[in-house]
Amino acid sequence: CYFLPMDKEAIKSQIIKLKRQNNAVILAHNYQLAEIYDIADFVGDSFELALHAQEDSANTIIFCGVKFMAESAKILNPDKKILIPDINAGCFLADMITAESLRTRKQKHPDAIAVCYINSSVEVKAECDVCVTSANAVTVINKLEAKKIIFVPDQHLGGWVAEQLPDKEMILWQGNCYVHAKISSEKVLAAQKNHPSAETLAHPECPKNIRDLADKVLGTGGMVRYVKQSSTKEFLIATESGMLKRLQREAPEKKFWSLGGECLNMKKITLTKVLNSLENDKFEINVPENIAKKAKTALEKMIKLSL
Repeated sequence: CYFLPMDKEAIKSQIIKLKRQNNAVILAHNYQLAEIYDIADFVGDSFELALHAQEDSANTIIFCGVKFMAESAKILNPDKKILIPDINAGCFLADMITAESLRTRKQKHPDAIAVCYINSSVEVKAECDVCVTSANAVTVINKLEAKKIIFVPDQHLGGWVAEQLPDKEMILWQGNCYVHAKISSEKVLAAQKNHPSAETLAHPECPKNIRDLADKVLGTGGMVRYVKQSSTKEFLIATESGMLKRLQREAPEKKFWSLGGECLNMKKITLTKVLNSLENDKFEINVPENIAKKAKTALEKMIKLSL
């Protein structure tokens, strides 16, 4: 005798039932699998998710994204239970910078302040004056009095910020997101030739040669807002391929083509893992208090300067 595995619709129904029973909310990043959108209470970019985690009254947050996002949610909500369905859903970009290497960089530039992209570990955030996302990096850094900025870990996002804020001296770490770094200008140009009526939207994590080919440079949340209000009917999207499903849901009357590949870590979250998370409290995120206190200062300063 054996049990047949549950189909997707049965899993979704069980997840919705359990999250109500457990007073839990499911937050999902834009790059998640489309099936995760169906059971999520809120879908958004890193900044939107950080805000929503603070505003929601649920006791438990199931974070469908990567580990640094769940850690940020825990830092901002220490009294809530934060669960991530796959504890191995990391971020290769975040792994490119350590707290020790950042301290060394800070010693070389004592007159600079340290700013980190939210795609970084809690230990790195604890070493920084303020944290930013792709959506608010320009706004936040522009409001800083300091003229000299150590920016980690994404060199392309940092380079884009430097282009927008020429009065700031940006000291960039040589990190990158492999998904965005692999987007080629040849692919973009070919797609633009095949779809001459389409606008090209590029994420600021893209290298400069890709950003220069784009009509707009926007974070994922900005992309959603832009395509919904734009009169353009076709778009080429230079970011992680999962973004297409979100855009298609938000603007079903429009056409989208992806220029990017998949983030392996984002795609680790599945319906089965979300169900296991709800049933067995897997996997709970905790951050050492001394690290959390310092990192919280950087995150809260980001939120204050963004609003």
